[in-house]
Amino acid sequence: MFALARRARYTGRVYGRAVISWVGLCLLLLLPACMPRAARSVVPGGPEDLALRYLDAWARNDVAAQRDALVDAPADFDAQHARWRQDLGVVASRFERPELEADDGATAVVRFRGVHTLRGLGDWEVESRLRFERKGQRWGLRWTPAVLHPAARPGDRFGRTRSWSPRGELLDGDGEPLTVPGEVIRIGVLPGRVKDRAAVASVLQAQLGVDPARVLAALNAASAQPEQFVAFIDVRQERYQQVRAVLAPVPGIFFRKKPARLTPAEGFAAHTLGRVGEVTAEALQVLGPLYQAGDVVGLSGLERAQERTLAGRPSGEVRLLRRSGDSEVLHRFDGEPGRHVRTTLRMDVQAAAEAALMDVSLPAALVAVDTATGEVLAVASRPLGEALHRALTGRYPPGSTFKVVTSEALLASGLKPGSRADCPVEVTAGRRRFRNFESEVLGTTTLRRVFALSCNTAFIQLEARLDRRALEDAARRFGFGVDYDVGLPSPGATFPEPRDDAERAAASMGQGRVLATPLHMATVAAAAGSGVWHAPRLLADAAPGPEARLSPGTPEALRDLMRAVVKEGTAKSAASFAGLMGKTGTAEFGTSVPPETHAWFIGVRGGIGFAVFVEGGGVGGRVAVPLAARFLQALDAPDAIASPPGRL
Repeated sequence: MFALARRARYTGRVYGRAVISWVGLCLLLLLPACMPRAARSVVPGGPEDLALRYLDAWARNDVAAQRDALVDAPADFDAQHARWRQDLGVVASRFERPELEADDGATAVVRFRGVHTLRGLGDWEVESRLRFERKGQRWGLRWTPAVLHPAARPGDRFGRTRSWSPRGELLDGDGEPLTVPGEVIRIGVLPGRVKDRAAVASVLQAQLGVDPARVLAALNAASAQPEQFVAFIDVRQERYQQVRAVLAPVPGIFFRKKPARLTPAEGFAAHTLGRVGEVTAEALQVLGPLYQAGDVVGLSGLERAQERTLAGRPSGEVRLLRRSGDSEVLHRFDGEPGRHVRTTLRMDVQAAAEAALMDVSLPAALVAVDTATGEVLAVASRPLGEALHRALTGRYPPGSTFKVVTSEALLASGLKPGSRADCPVEVTAGRRRFRNFESEVLGTTTLRRVFALSCNTAFIQLEARLDRRALEDAARRFGFGVDYDVGLPSPGATFPEPRDDAERAAASMGQGRVLATPLHMATVAAAAGSGVWHAPRLLADAAPGPEARLSPGTPEALRDLMRAVVKEGTAKSAASFAGLMGKTGTAEFGTSVPPETHAWFIGVRGGIGFAVFVEGGGVGGRVAVPLAARFLQALDAPDAIASPPGRL
C-alpha cells in the first residue's frame, strides 16, 4: 500500500489511480466502522445478530429461545422471567433496534431500549445492556437481572402499586350531582347450600325478574366452587325490604351489602345514566390496557360512554424490592383524577317523566327537550329491566305525529289553517287503497279540522298536490336524515325518498319507510314551538349540533293547528293544560289483520317539547295523551302526581 502511495508522487495518472485504490481499500477495511449504525450490516452469529434474536424472542415471550442464547443460563432463568412478568403485570414488550457499544473480539456490549406495557398502568420504558462473551467461535449472552433493569441485582424482585382517584360524577344541567353515595344489596347464591335449583331460579324470577336460564347456567358453572358467592342482581334497600321475606327462607340464597352510587329513586334516568360495576371481559377489550380485572367501571349509559373522563387515569409505581427489605422506585405513572360530566338533564323534568311512566308495563318512552336549544331535559325508557334504551335507539313509524311535518310543507306551499280539505273514508294512491282510522269521514272541511282529528285521506290528497320534493325538504327541515351526536347512541330519523305514489301517500301520514326515535319526535314538537329545529344533545359542554329554520310564516300557523288538536281534536282530554299544543299518532306496524298500533303523542308547552310513546299501546289519543297529562301535572305540581291512567 505504501509503495503504491510513493509511486503516486511521480505521475498524475498513477496518482489518480492510487487515490482511488487507496479510498477503495479504506472502504473495504473500515466500512463497518464508517457506516451509520442503523444502515450497517449485522454479522450473522455476532453480538448484534444475537441481540436482535434475543429481543425478538423476548417480545414473543419465547423464554426457551431466549435461554438458547445464554452462556451458563441460571437454573431459575424461566422462573425469574415469569415472576418479572407476573409481578409487574407485563402484557407486551417491544424493543428498538439495539446498538453495539463495544466489541474487543472476546466480549461485547449491546445497548437496547425496551417498552413494556403494564396491565392497568401503561408503558414503562427501560434502557439496559446485553453483555456477550465469545467462547471459541460462538457468542453467548451473559445474563443477569440487570438485563431486566440496570439497577436490578441477584435476589431482587420487582413490584408495583396502582390506585384510582375518586370517580367523577354525572351532574344535571344546574351542576348538581345526579347520584349520591349509598348502599345496595347484592342478591345471589352459595351453590353448595342450594337444595332445589329449580326453586331458587323460580323465586328469583318471580320476585326480581332474573332469567331462570341464567341462574341455572351460573349454578352449573360454579359447581366446582360450592362456597363461592354467585351474584345475580343488586337492589336498593327499599326493594330489598320488599322481597327479603320471600327470598331469605329459600336455601342457598344469600345477601351482601355493597357501596354504590344511587339516583334519587329507583329507575331514575336508569338507561341514560347507566350503571357502574366490576369490569367485564367484553369491556376490558374495548377499554384497553389501562384497565384490569377487578376495576370498577361504567357498564352502560353515560357512565360507560364517558368512562375515560369520569374515571381519569390510574397512578402507580414500579418498584425494585431489595433482598435487604429496602425498595427503590424505578418509575412513576402520574395518574389523572376523574372529572365531572355535566348533562343537560333537569331533575324536575326527569322526575316528571318517571312519574308519567309509573306502572306502565308495556315498552314505553318519554323524552323532553328544550325548544330553544335542543338540550335534552328528560329521558325515560321502559321496561327498566331491559337493556334497550328505546327512547334513544328504538326507531318506529311516527304515524300521524309526522303530520306536523306534512303540514309544514302544506303551509309553506301557501295553504292556511282555514284552507279547504276533503276527508272521505277512502282514497286510492298508486293503486293502493288508504282508509281512515276507524272509518272516520269528515266530508269537506278545513286543514285545521283534518289536522285536529287526524284524517289520513285528507293529508294524502293535499300532499299529492305539492311539488315532488316538497315533503322531503320539509322532513329535512325537521332533522330527518340529519346526522347528529346526542352523547349516547341514537340513530335519529329517516325519510327515504318515496319510490312511487303509494309510498308517498304512506309517508305523508308517517307510515311506510318513515322511521324516528321518540327522542327525535320530541325535537319535531320543539321545532314547531320555536320555529327552529335543533339537534338534541345530552352533554352540556358539547358543541351545538345541526339546526334548521322552518319555512317563513309556517311556525305560527303550525302552532294554530297543534292547539286545535288539544282544544277540539284527538287530544282534547288534555285541554285543561293551558298553553299545550300537540299531535297524536296511531302508527300501524306488523302484518296482523287488523294491524297492531303504536301509541304516540308529541307536544309543546312552556318551552319544553316532548314525545310520549307506547310500543304496541294502541290509540295515541287514548293511551299516550293520558301519560302526557301525568307528565305535565307532575311538572306543574311535583308533590301531587296523578294516579296511573290504567295499567298498560
